[in-house]
Amino acid sequence: MTVKLNANEVVLNAGDTNQVIDNNKVDGKLIVTNQRIYFKALKEEAEKFNLEILFDNILEVIFYSKGFFPVKGLNVVTKDGKSHSFPLKKRDEIGQLINRMY
Repeated sequence: MTVKLNANEVVLNAGDTNQVIDNNKVDGKLIVTNQRIYFKALKEEAEKFNLEILFDNILEVIFYSKGFFPVKGLNVVTKDGKSHSFPLKKRDEIGQLINRMY
């Protein structure tokens, strides 16, 4: 799995995650660079679910924890009203990084 980086773009942090899109669970990686957030699906057949969020398009980042065995994650709300949920083990570290960037 490779992500094509833009000019002067550097990966700052990454973590394993998944998304539920159209009742499909898509496993992938959440990659935070100095220019954007990128969700990259692990399987080629799920590449249509790849997602790019630019920092100037982020309205809010919400930290969440749910369930009896807490699942921690981030909910990224974009200015167009869409909400993207990412369960992450490194939620606090990646969430604080994203908050500093936008």
